[in-house]
Amino acid sequence: MSAMNKITSTTPSDLEVQIAQALFDLETSVADLKIDLRLLQFSSAREIDVSGGKKAIVIFVPVPLLAGFHKIQQRLTRELEKKFSDRHVVFIAQRRILPKPGRRSRQTQKRPRSRTLTAVHDAMLEDLVFPTEIVGKRIRSLVGGGKIQKVFLDNKESTSIDYKLESFQSVYNKLTGKQVVFEFPAINEVY
Repeated sequence: MSAMNKITSTTPSDLEVQIAQALFDLETSVADLKIDLRLLQFSSAREIDVSGGKKAIVIFVPVPLLAGFHKIQQRLTRELEKKFSDRHVVFIAQRRILPKPGRRSRQTQKRPRSRTLTAVHDAMLEDLVFPTEIVGKRIRSLVGGGKIQKVFLDNKESTSIDYKLESFQSVYNKLTGKQVVFEFPAINEVY
């Protein structure tokens, strides 16, 4: 099996070829990941600029294969971040947003909830911070009419994911156009 079998797109970019080669190298060299990586493929990849001159690599995965990536995501992310230094690696499922049916649309089926804009953006947020759980969300309206979404993450993973929060913000903003702030809730200890 070659590295090109890891990409489902027909005309891969240079970045996608590099990622496919890195995944293939991991599959051949690391015995623990060999079985899990053999069946996995990705749809596409994008490089997004993060503030401070850093970059983040977003790897889009087909939705049925997302569970397979989640099994090994922490280790795979660590290995890929070693290969692509100064870049954070994020896995997001490639989901489809169906348009809202209008008056003149000839759709006979009702649009599934999982294909709405809101559901896809919420699922994207979950994928973005995967090993960590989202424990709360707040939407803050600004004076100028804009909105900022505050997302509270679980404190258990704060040390392992704290350095990536800025990358998460930039990636989510670039993909959805929405402003988001990631925070860890303050722990109130009662004596």
